[in-house]
Amino acid sequence: MEFKEYLSLSQPELVKRIEQAKREKNALLLVHNYQPMEIQRLADFLGDSLELSRRAAQTDANLIVFCGVDFMAETAKILSPKKKVLLPDHQATCPMAAMVTAQALRAKKRQYPQALVVSYVNSRAEIKAESDLCCTSANAVKVVQSLKDREIIFVPDRHLGEYAARQTGAKLILWEGFCYVHTKFSSPDVQRARKEHPGAKLLVHPECPWQIVEQADFVASTSGMVRLAQNSPAGASFIIGTEVGLVEQLKAAHPDKNFYPLREDAVCKQMKLNTLAKVAWAIENEQHPVEVPEEVRLKAVKALEKMLSIV
Repeated sequence: MEFKEYLSLSQPELVKRIEQAKREKNALLLVHNYQPMEIQRLADFLGDSLELSRRAAQTDANLIVFCGVDFMAETAKILSPKKKVLLPDHQATCPMAAMVTAQALRAKKRQYPQALVVSYVNSRAEIKAESDLCCTSANAVKVVQSLKDREIIFVPDRHLGEYAARQTGAKLILWEGFCYVHTKFSSPDVQRARKEHPGAKLLVHPECPWQIVEQADFVASTSGMVRLAQNSPAGASFIIGTEVGLVEQLKAAHPDKNFYPLREDAVCKQMKLNTLAKVAWAIENEQHPVEVPEEVRLKAVKALEKMLSIV
């Protein structure tokens, strides 16, 4: 079938085809927390990007379909080189990850030859390959802390880097990258939300600007937010400062608790490019395979393994 033919199929038919293709091809559907709910419901694994890739590497699946953005599928390929990894929409690219190139990073390394490079996992494979070690939003503070007084170039998210620097006292050379969704949040948003939802705790992602982070009751990665919600008593209320896909997930999973988006328009357009039609088409026709050159992959693996040895 041509892709346009999938567009005429009903949602139940698309779901049926996806489930059947998964069985026939021994495939796994990895779904990030920001994906549309109709895709989240079909996930074999649902969560953060690195968490998903690591879990997929531990399975005997032949095929990985990653519903997220480009760097996530690359990370899955880095950790599972013998598996075929598909990205349902090849235009699902992360703007923040694109804010740093290998050439520009190499130039920065020449400028600071004694510095170590710490790259956020929300970066392309070529950036991980140029790094000494990686970090996640959950462990950035531990990674930076482990390097003690070393000079550190932190890429690409300046807000996560600032958060890690403030928590550890380290002096980081911050790349000027950012997540356009998290930088939408402002102090007036916080004031409005607290007024509309008195008593609700403000829970934000460390990709948010510092003026938002310092007003939060809790700061956590998306998986950390999920755990906090799970461990909270019935009736608990939270204002969520991250992409609205996670808010929808939390509302569906915990109807006895209250979740409010810090902004209704906190939407990652790239994350929403994936649809059921694209997933069905990709898995049935094995479209948009992700490739990482072996030389790049081996260097990137070292940066990831170094991180895991620390945390």
